Amino acid sequence: MTTARPGPPRKPSGRPRRPAFPILESKLTPPFRRDGMVPRTGLLDRLDDASGVPVVAVAAPPGYGKTTLLVQWAERDPRRFAWLSLDGRDNDPVVLLTYIAAALDRLEPVDPSVFRALGSLGAPVSGTVVPRLASWLASRAQPVVLALDDAHLLHDPECLDHLAALVEHLPPGSQLAIAGRGESPLAVARLRAEGRLEEIGAQDLAMDRQESAALLRGAELDLSEARCAELSRRTEGWPVALYLAALSLKMGQTERGEIALVGDDRFLVDYLQSVLLSRLPWETISFLTRSSVLERMCGPLCDAVLGREGSTELLESLERSNLLLIPLDRRRRWYRYHHLFRELLRAKLERGEPGLARELLVRAAVWCEHNGHHEAAIEYAMEAGDTDRVARLVVHGTFPLYQTGRYATLQRWFDWFDEHAELGRHPPVAMVGAWFHLVVGHLAASDRWAEAAERGAFKGRLPDGSTSIEGWAALRRALRCADGLAGMLRDAELAERLLPADSMMRAPALLVLGMAHVGAGAPRRADAILAEAVEVAEDAGATVAGVDALAERAVLAMARDDWREAELLVERARSVIREARLDDYVTTILLYSVAARVEIARAKVEPAHEQLARAQRLRPEMTHAIPLYAVQTRLELVRAYLALTDVTSARTVLREVDDLLRRQPDLGVLRDQAAELHAQLDAMRAEVIGASALTAAELRVLPLLATHHSFREIGERLHLSPHTVKTQAIAIYRKLGVSSRSQAIQHAHDLGLLVG
Repeated sequence: MTTARPGPPRKPSGRPRRPAFPILESKLTPPFRRDGMVPRTGLLDRLDDASGVPVVAVAAPPGYGKTTLLVQWAERDPRRFAWLSLDGRDNDPVVLLTYIAAALDRLEPVDPSVFRALGSLGAPVSGTVVPRLASWLASRAQPVVLALDDAHLLHDPECLDHLAALVEHLPPGSQLAIAGRGESPLAVARLRAEGRLEEIGAQDLAMDRQESAALLRGAELDLSEARCAELSRRTEGWPVALYLAALSLKMGQTERGEIALVGDDRFLVDYLQSVLLSRLPWETISFLTRSSVLERMCGPLCDAVLGREGSTELLESLERSNLLLIPLDRRRRWYRYHHLFRELLRAKLERGEPGLARELLVRAAVWCEHNGHHEAAIEYAMEAGDTDRVARLVVHGTFPLYQTGRYATLQRWFDWFDEHAELGRHPPVAMVGAWFHLVVGHLAASDRWAEAAERGAFKGRLPDGSTSIEGWAALRRALRCADGLAGMLRDAELAERLLPADSMMRAPALLVLGMAHVGAGAPRRADAILAEAVEVAEDAGATVAGVDALAERAVLAMARDDWREAELLVERARSVIREARLDDYVTTILLYSVAARVEIARAKVEPAHEQLARAQRLRPEMTHAIPLYAVQTRLELVRAYLALTDVTSARTVLREVDDLLRRQPDLGVLRDQAAELHAQLDAMRAEVIGASALTAAELRVLPLLATHHSFREIGERLHLSPHTVKTQAIAIYRKLGVSSRSQAIQHAHDLGLLVG
């Protein structure tokens, strides 16, 4: 229920709005083809023959020419290629799918609804984005190949699920090509058994004698056929080793072309150190080793980190000399080292100048922070172990990511901080982390971080400019409602007094105060406060709080039978959601519940079911961490199901209310309302089982049934035993009136519980 202050609303335009985080165009551009690149004709023929399979997996150790093969394939194949170079930060579902959409968008504009879905605050994008991308692919006149390079860096389970889902939706003729160091992260065993996978491994990529000779001669080396064959044998066809051998020969390091290379990684590292680097000036070697701390580099960044001038010119010179420096854009501004070369240089730095890396990383963090690369600054500061800097950067970097639903990245930041710092020494980040953990339902972590924040000595400012954590802490306690309704009222009033007038948290504070008065049975007072919350939210750009306050006011309007006012409030909130792309943010569940009741009152049953399906998908996310809101939302759902005479669904949701009230019984009139709904249900006979007969636990299992995971694998994802998953699956089949997993998935799609 917390919110940040985005900028003023933008007017719709012809193009979809892009996400708040910057899109690195270099990630969407394949490497330039260099002169002398050896054609991999045999492999390209194989790829031509495999054009009918949906997945091509290219897996091999570093330096085997995986990217080169994809580039040659793109130049030869008549289809259009969308390119994405992955890195570790793509282990965030929102980031990954945004980049995939952007890569496809470069070929032809993607449906704007894809970007709207990706821009939703906290959106569970799995059910919306992948089907829309697949629909876009299917509508193309010509098939498309989506190439993902460095796929070994992708390990987040949800991201991998999205890729697997995309494979299942690929139209005929289109393909997903993934290249990485290890085995494909997709379920290759199943794809292989079904004949839907073309695999190219290290043995396939290893150059034969003819290709090795072509590579060496392409480097303008005059070697005999016998010497070329010997180099091919000793390197076992490893392209990067052959290339490095050619560089060494060209630089005149060895006599008579005799190079003692073998296919041993450790030996190759020694070779790179002793042969390649030994021919370079000391100043150049120093530049190479010290700049190896940088994942990506440009001239100004290198100047700042290394304390020198002229890095731009030196980078250009190194790139022209083919010293394993790869340009990342056409203007030759940003570069990176070949990964293997960077690893060698970094190891050399640690041996030659131990302890210097940390200082260089801190300088990199400072430069990135001052030049607007805030996420890179956080990554460098974390690698340097600079907890003070990480704390300050995370405090002010959390809400921009929170606004775009990048919870995976935020979770990684907070996990790092939890492991590397004493929370009590950094109250601001502890307080922000407490809020984050509360929103995502990590109640124990939220309480622990909040205790640390309140225990520490506060220094600095919170994102809203507060110089004290007391207002934030009071508001979190109110939302947490651990001390019952009286404590909630007391803490909400305290937060409203302590927070600055222009604080981004003032609208949430008024919202929570209004909710407390709703629970206390003071509807007029509650409505006045909530109306003020709407005005403050609109002025401050606190969109989430504004939508929630409108939904709360609609609940009060329906309670006094003012359905016209409720309808106006719902439509107003829905227009805000459409503008701000909040469709699947967790607290919009109350609005969908209220909207369903409004549609029922207007005798529009089908739209009501659509709103209830939206609420159903979000219901598992609304936990006991925010008890009053969780109970209130479910009570509105029960009323909607009763209006539809869906008694079984109403009874299921009401049982969840009972569980929540057992955890926190002091929720004022909400407890009485639950008792009244129980009485209504007892007086009604059970009707046909409805969609919401599924419990929250079963709703968490349902989306995973639509994947190809086994019960054991689903259990691992949800921290459940295979037996528990099987029991819940059987319950889902029974409640949906089906007898198999496939029928359950289809019926869930028909009910709107699964999208795509």
